[in-house]
Amino acid sequence: MQAKHTVELDHISVPVRSLRDARGFYEAALGAIGMKINMKVPSAFGMGSDGEKIFWVSRDRKATGHGHYAFRVERPEDVKAFYAAALEAGGAENGKPGPRPGYGRNYFAAFVKDPEGNNIEVVCYAKLPPPRARGAKRRSRSS
Repeated sequence: MQAKHTVELDHISVPVRSLRDARGFYEAALGAIGMKINMKVPSAFGMGSDGEKIFWVSRDRKATGHGHYAFRVERPEDVKAFYAAALEAGGAENGKPGPRPGYGRNYFAAFVKDPEGNNIEVVCYAKLPPPRARGAKRRSRSS
């Protein structure tokens, strides 16, 4: 029998042309889901929660954007908080918070383009309540 192998992502880096602009955006957008800058060097910074440095943003004057980076959270409210903070910090709307049944049964996500065109996603896999049928009336408590 072959041994089972587990592979975990340790960290990833997104190249950006403007480290200063990226810092403002990511501090706000990812700060809304509990991430913060935990390490800084002259040409990069590392973000995560609880002292982690899982997401690095590094200066690369030839960066072209167009990356896709997704972060998993536990609550749909965190998806909504990310979305609002990211737009406030200068991101561009790329998919409002909501269920994405085509992506998976309990896939609830939002997408925002960072100032350099990278697609930043926050997703929650929590079990969602079933959608209400169109035109369905709420039952009153007195009935």
